[in-house]
Amino acid sequence: MKATTLLLPAALLLAAVVTSVSQTSGPAAAALVWKAGAASAKITPDGPMWMAGYAARTKPSEGVELDLFAKALVVQDAMGAKFALVTLDLIGVPRNVRLAVAERVRKELGIDAAHLTLNASHTHSGPELRTTSVHGADDPARREEEAAGYTNKLQDTIVRLITEAAAKARPAALDYCSARCGFAMNRRTPDGKGGWNNFPNPAGPVDHTVPVLKLSGADGKEIALVFGYSCHCTTLGHQKFSGDYAGYAQQYLQEAHPSAVAMFMNGCSGDQNPYPRRTMELAQTHGRSLATAVEAALTTNMKPLTGSIRAAFREIPLAYDKLPTREELLAEKESKDKYAAAHGARVLAKLDADGKLAPDYPYPVQVVRLGNDLTWITLGGEVVVDYSLRLKKEIKDPIVWVSGYSNDVMAYIPSLRVWTEGGYEGGGAMRYGTHPTRWSEKTEAHILSTVFALRKEVD
Repeated sequence: MKATTLLLPAALLLAAVVTSVSQTSGPAAAALVWKAGAASAKITPDGPMWMAGYAARTKPSEGVELDLFAKALVVQDAMGAKFALVTLDLIGVPRNVRLAVAERVRKELGIDAAHLTLNASHTHSGPELRTTSVHGADDPARREEEAAGYTNKLQDTIVRLITEAAAKARPAALDYCSARCGFAMNRRTPDGKGGWNNFPNPAGPVDHTVPVLKLSGADGKEIALVFGYSCHCTTLGHQKFSGDYAGYAQQYLQEAHPSAVAMFMNGCSGDQNPYPRRTMELAQTHGRSLATAVEAALTTNMKPLTGSIRAAFREIPLAYDKLPTREELLAEKESKDKYAAAHGARVLAKLDADGKLAPDYPYPVQVVRLGNDLTWITLGGEVVVDYSLRLKKEIKDPIVWVSGYSNDVMAYIPSLRVWTEGGYEGGGAMRYGTHPTRWSEKTEAHILSTVFALRKEVD
């Protein structure tokens, strides 16, 4: 036995020693300058529901492939300031959910809106939460009732999880690390006619960074692993509930780190797709790739975070482009394109009900500082990757983490480049909702100027 041990490769012997040490010792007491707690709950619907993400669907869900989860993390600094993060295996966070949860968390836990982030993985294999119109539903009244009931229960679950995570908070160390993962690819490909196809473009911009926040207690056991990636959760297109690749990545990480709650934060994924896709096996493969990237990050020289929590939040009036006239909407309603016709009808109904069309939309922008090094920027909607690339370049803090799909997912958010090019993410996708038209060309400038202003507020 002794001779066999001596013949082990040096790398394996070193790994064994590191594993042994990590299992028997925790962070140094000086590093335990935070408190942290995490909680998780299954949010898979109890029965069939209309599903979100694909307008062409013609029937409700048909079972469960992978359960959906809501997860909460509460971090507290040495001065008692708290930050609550919630991740959801859902297509988005509707504004009404964000507002309702934020108000309850403020009243019940004393955590204000600026210190609360809700992020959706944007899985296209989850339930539809819109309660005003379930597009294409087989039985709209029934599906809207189901969505309303699910949403009310979801809000209760989120508040309960934040409360539970806060109650579990114990001395902890926070460490940041990162790696890279490569299955995301830009999905905007020139069609040769001046337009754009939804098709893999290996030359398009991407952000393959996998940021990771590790939270561990005095015993060395991990409390939570928060990780991000910029990619649509659209590997799957069937009728079963699933968290897609992000759900599998979280599952694999929790199997490997049983004490931790694994939490996925989607990034600036508006123009990013997983490739190849369309099967469960590929969703599992991409999930394994992302989990492996997280594991790789955890082997690096991690950056300990120290300092205080500061946060700023603002809803800005994000302007639309030139609003359509009633005559234009009537013409759209008569279109032979069923999606254009449905959009015209929805906007006309809104015009008739309100007497006018809103010139803008309340868009959420948030900046959170976790210690002296990490600046976390969260943006609403399906933000294209240009935002992440630009913000990480222009904000000079040691660590800049940018997450989309946060606090409200109302539409695609194009950069000026994408807005100018046009196509689905540039404005074409707006016809699937109730927005009257696409955003203004000043969208990127307005959002980024707000980010820079909020960053100054949290110095």
